[in-house]
Amino acid sequence: MQERLGQLLVRNKIITTDQLQKAVEQQKSSGGRLAQQLSKLGFITETALTDFLSQQYSVPSINLNEYEIDPVVLKYVSADIAKKHLVIPISRTGASLIVAMSDPSNMQVIEDIRFMTGFKVDAVVAAEVDIIDAVKKYYGARGVAESGISMDLDAKDYDLSDSDAASSPFSDMDSEDGIVEVDDFDSLVHGAVDTVEVVDTKDDGDFLSENVEAPIVKLVNGILIKGIKLRVSDIHIEPYEKSFRVRYRMDGVLRKAMGLPLKIKNAIISRVKIMSRLDIAERRLPQDGRIKLKLGKGREMDFRVSVLPTLFGEKIVMRLLDKSNLMLDMTRLGFEENALSHFKDSIHQPYGMVLVTGPTGSGKTTTLYSALAELNKESENIMTAEDPVEYNLMGINQVQMHEDIGLNFAAALRSFLRQDPDIIMVGEIRDFETAEIAIKAALTGHLVLSTLHTNDAPSTINRLLNMGIEPFLVSSSLNAIVAQRLSRKICSECKQQIEVSAQALIDIGVPPDEAGEVKVYKGKGCSVCAGTGYKGRVALYEVMRMNDELRELVLNGASTAELKREAMRHGMKSLRQAGITKLREGTTTLEEVVRCSAAD
Repeated sequence: MQERLGQLLVRNKIITTDQLQKAVEQQKSSGGRLAQQLSKLGFITETALTDFLSQQYSVPSINLNEYEIDPVVLKYVSADIAKKHLVIPISRTGASLIVAMSDPSNMQVIEDIRFMTGFKVDAVVAAEVDIIDAVKKYYGARGVAESGISMDLDAKDYDLSDSDAASSPFSDMDSEDGIVEVDDFDSLVHGAVDTVEVVDTKDDGDFLSENVEAPIVKLVNGILIKGIKLRVSDIHIEPYEKSFRVRYRMDGVLRKAMGLPLKIKNAIISRVKIMSRLDIAERRLPQDGRIKLKLGKGREMDFRVSVLPTLFGEKIVMRLLDKSNLMLDMTRLGFEENALSHFKDSIHQPYGMVLVTGPTGSGKTTTLYSALAELNKESENIMTAEDPVEYNLMGINQVQMHEDIGLNFAAALRSFLRQDPDIIMVGEIRDFETAEIAIKAALTGHLVLSTLHTNDAPSTINRLLNMGIEPFLVSSSLNAIVAQRLSRKICSECKQQIEVSAQALIDIGVPPDEAGEVKVYKGKGCSVCAGTGYKGRVALYEVMRMNDELRELVLNGASTAELKREAMRHGMKSLRQAGITKLREGTTTLEEVVRCSAAD
């Protein structure tokens, strides 16, 4: 509100621009809110400011000193929210709750209180200093658990930390900019959340009763915290006809984490949507949002949130984007020596196209970001078109796509070509128009990096041809195609050698003369890997570097099988061969090799 307030006061000639500037400077040096500084400097009185806001936003103004607030009403808003947003409930009439605010334009706080209480919220404006005095008077030093509405969960079901979860800094997930401040990350992720039973829910309505809101906040916090602790890639919250469950994708595989009562389905979904700044009233259309957590010790965590209406309610999928875990050193991604050498040679060409292919969740974005990190120099103008931008990279111009206003990959590419680029990264080639512009950019002196959804490197050629790209454009523009998969790594804490028949190894592609010498390992399952036997993932790569023979085959309309044979003749290792190498090294299991790659 502070910038808006200053501009409004100047525009209405209540203060001057010089006075606003002095107040802003005073605020920067001593802190506090802008309204406080304006009042301290004598530029405007609290009464005049309250009257102005009342007229500006068409809400009544009150003098809090004339009110004696019923302690029962105070329980509808927790002390944390009252202190943080300078709001205080003053009365309740039927289904309406009247709340005094210093900033009546803060619709997000009004919406949050409506969610927490289930009441219609009517705002009135009061002097900021009066609200501060009232909050001190009525809430005093009491914590959230005393002043707010709380109901403790059973300790065996919910154990985030040794301290009371209700008073932890993570319990208030609401902030004006969507960033959550967490002071002690390590203590918060101590413990686990299993099956949670929340009692006293009245019905399956939009909001919970006043006795249930606090556990819902804590429960959603716990779901997020446990996901961070377990280093999952995705959190799925799924409603069905007779069940409501949470699943985590750990090392590429979904596992059920907890079962929840159906009665809290809408409350959980509404809570996540509020945190993601989404419309909680809209249940018929898909929505996309983002939750940004600022954790202790400078660590940040983003959750990319997707809400999809299904038959029995809205399903939520949250993708965890942890910049601290982003691997930009391509020597540690899983490349074998020759494959890495070919990939580096391809991205260091002055022009041409390098495509990274694979299914969703196979690590394509990480590979592209590692390539950009390798190429990121002061002398290069690097531009990316992404949907969405997953990580911010210093020195790289990243553009977020907005299909609803016409900013798609093709439109962004056209604009990039007028921005004097050296290197262009396109998040995904989805259609003929994007493919055509990208290939023309690659042919006119630019290095273009992009992704495509295909099963392996050779089949990417036919995918481009099927899009309508001419064979001569494909053959002349491509530098290399990289196919990849993510294979789970054996947990180092419970790794043990197992007996596997030579025939089983021969069946997956191990040469018969080597089958007897290969040692196969598997994880027994322990507390470190949550009993799965796997911890972490490693990428399998298939790098097909274009040469004259392959270009000739493309021009002659060769099949995928012919392209693959020729590429392997020139030293390309298939995904299956890359998997077998990881098996020999004791990095992964036989089952993972079969799961992640097709037989040659």
